[in-house]
Amino acid sequence: MNLADIYLKLKEDIEIIEQELEHTLQAEHKVLREASTHLLKAGGKRIRPVFVLLAGKFGNYNIHSLKNIAVPLELIHMASLVHDDVIDDAELRRGKRTIKSKYDNRVAMYTGDYLFARAIEKTVSFENPDIHRFLSKAMVEMCIGEVEQIRDQYDWNQHFRGYLRRIKRKTALLIAISCQLGAIASRTTTDVQSKLYSFGYNVGMSFQITDDVLDFIGTEAELGKPAGSDLLQGNVTLPALYAIHHQPKVKKMIIETLEDPFIEAVDMNHVIEAIKESGGIEYSLEISDSYLNKAYRAIEDLPDIDAKSYLIEIAKYIGCRKF
Repeated sequence: MNLADIYLKLKEDIEIIEQELEHTLQAEHKVLREASTHLLKAGGKRIRPVFVLLAGKFGNYNIHSLKNIAVPLELIHMASLVHDDVIDDAELRRGKRTIKSKYDNRVAMYTGDYLFARAIEKTVSFENPDIHRFLSKAMVEMCIGEVEQIRDQYDWNQHFRGYLRRIKRKTALLIAISCQLGAIASRTTTDVQSKLYSFGYNVGMSFQITDDVLDFIGTEAELGKPAGSDLLQGNVTLPALYAIHHQPKVKKMIIETLEDPFIEAVDMNHVIEAIKESGGIEYSLEISDSYLNKAYRAIEDLPDIDAKSYLIEIAKYIGCRKF
């Protein structure tokens, strides 16, 4: 079974979540409504809501309860993208204009804040304090991750531990709590919740590392932005970090290239090729695979229901993404 088949199995419930997202974004203010809807219509795989639904299958599954977990998590993800685009001065996302590009930085920041606020508002129906505690903690950690990314921009001496901590905060935690909160909302045992959280965390780490690899091996048409954009913006991801630590000449090349006063028009192709030749891509994919194997082990003792096999298939898809 491939990813499309899994989505087809969940089609009706995903459509309910999509409708709820659209309804939630109907702000009274025209600009906020248009900007939020623009981002929603840009698409996305809705990975986090799907993880909520699949985790819910291990307990008392109720889409009308689970949608109030899935929608806030997707809104938080969307808000983080809006803020990311401001920080990165990004003009395109998924091949379409960003809110920052379509409007301006101020509208983008307030749109992100609006999405965060709507996310919090959607969870008020839950009396379980754990849901609110885990959600708010994840939002705090995501903000710390964003600040750490800004701090670490153009830092060519950073270490692997800092990179892993940063992607944990920026990406993995939200996927982890998508699994955890779906399980909590469906009233599973704490053991099941813990195993699904671990699964989501490890899948999230692999997801971000694979994204960072794709930024170097994809084309502009495939990425919706120029290849090597992360590094051009000073964000040192795992393939580049490996090259910097193992190939001093590559580190020198990166620094000289990115210190070019005409950086807007700089050609990154020679840098990308040097990173590929350093072994950084292969190393990163090995690390990604190690996280996926941890994810598989985390849920191996869970009941052998369809949702378990779907989770494993999604993890495999994440680990072997091409274009």
